[in-house]
Amino acid sequence: MFLKDNKRRIRKKVRVRSKVSGTAERPRLTVFRSLNHMYAQLVDDSKGVTLVSASTKVKDLAEELKNTKTKVSKSKIVGVLLAKRAAEKGITTAVFDRSGYTYHGRVKAVADGAREGGLKF
Repeated sequence: MFLKDNKRRIRKKVRVRSKVSGTAERPRLTVFRSLNHMYAQLVDDSKGVTLVSASTKVKDLAEELKNTKTKVSKSKIVGVLLAKRAAEKGITTAVFDRSGYTYHGRVKAVADGAREGGLKF
């Protein structure tokens, strides 16, 4: 069951990636959702470089994540951190790439957190 779902997600991801790409001015905000953690990064596809990244494994968030209970709330915190780091580098806009995941739950929480932090997409 899982293998079939993951293949479907990968097909969606490839289809979206053929149309969505990031630049230095407007990087691609991509998310990865594992069973326990959430990862987000801003990518400049023209150079193939990650500009900013954040995840639930970052040491800066350890204290803050201890106080939260749900994975959705942790994901929102990751989005806020990503937006803050992007602002430090002068990035204000992005293109959202959900990586084939449904725009719901943790993926939506990262997007909402990034918007809350000041990132526009």
